[in-house]
Amino acid sequence: MRKKKVASIFASLLVTAGVMAGCSSATSGSSSSSGKDGGTIKIGEDLELSGGVASYGQSIEEGVQLALDEINKKGINGKKIELVKVDNKSDAAEATNGAIKLVSQDKVSAIIGAATSTNTLAQVQIAQDNKVPLLTPTGTNPTVTVKDGKLNDYVFRTCFIDPFQGTVAANFATNKLNVKTAAVLIDSSSDYAKGLAASFKSAFKKNGGSIVSEEAYVAKDTDFHATLTRIKAQNPAFVYLPGYYEEVGLILKQAREIGLNVPFMGGDGWDSPKLVEIAGNAPLNNTYITNHYSSGDSDQKVQDFVKAFKAKYSDKSPDAFNALGYDSAYLLADAIKRAGSSDPKKIQEALAKTDGLQLVSGTMKLDKNHDPIKSAVILEYKDGKQVFNTKVNP
Repeated sequence: MRKKKVASIFASLLVTAGVMAGCSSATSGSSSSSGKDGGTIKIGEDLELSGGVASYGQSIEEGVQLALDEINKKGINGKKIELVKVDNKSDAAEATNGAIKLVSQDKVSAIIGAATSTNTLAQVQIAQDNKVPLLTPTGTNPTVTVKDGKLNDYVFRTCFIDPFQGTVAANFATNKLNVKTAAVLIDSSSDYAKGLAASFKSAFKKNGGSIVSEEAYVAKDTDFHATLTRIKAQNPAFVYLPGYYEEVGLILKQAREIGLNVPFMGGDGWDSPKLVEIAGNAPLNNTYITNHYSSGDSDQKVQDFVKAFKAKYSDKSPDAFNALGYDSAYLLADAIKRAGSSDPKKIQEALAKTDGLQLVSGTMKLDKNHDPIKSAVILEYKDGKQVFNTKVNP
């Protein structure tokens, strides 16, 4: 859903906020205390737990829950965190509905979410108007935190932003794969895809490369043969595909079917176990992604997280969305502890001052735009498995 449409429904949603109890939700814990009172601190979670990109939201949720299990063993300033969940169903309007419910009905002190940029953008105005911190684990579009040069002072993120990710991909294509020509294939309905594509094209051209083909599709498309045939006709040495796993899996499968066997590369939107199920092992060979972390990183903090995650989730290996959900809960808990309060304003002030916090995805320092300054990793797919390739510092 486009941002203009989100804005247009905002006023009517506010009017009906009082009757939005029908918004899908569940609360962990039995306490009914306010986020500002009692023995618990209420934190909202507005994620894609069902719908088209449910894999992302579910992974973030797993990471958040693991972190809260650990955090609540000791508590924060004598209190425990109570998580109030809403399912935005992978839909921008539902994300807005959920944010309104969390701030007006549940009185949370902060919100974690959403997974995608579009669904995060749908919550930004709610956070700003109600002065409740919004922390997105994986919303990478720059306008989440800064729009038209103005800071959204109650909005923060745990992930790096699209311009950094797109530039890393372009530099890798140029310097490591030694390609001179590239095609770009994007989801034209996605703020995320458009943002990554713009930064990739700019950096790739700056490196001396040439974009020989630009094509687009729309989320939920399933037949990409005609588009891929047009791309193949331009003979690119590389294809940049910054989409989400549902379409990416089908695109890669169909690309290999028509003999388009050049390297493909995308962003963190590929990072889902569902991608391998959809594409198959072989079509993923010779593909790469930029990502926030790798479970293969030898860093002790990473390995401790992987061990704890596997213990909780039946030996499942954690992906980047798991890690960023985990880190988001710890980032928020750290701010609450430093604030010495569950007051949203004090938490907002503490979040903005975050500097040097050691997390799984790297050392967290927020810049003036509330965006992290942190490293990226490049992963390669080999026989359906992600293999660590390299780490890129900011």
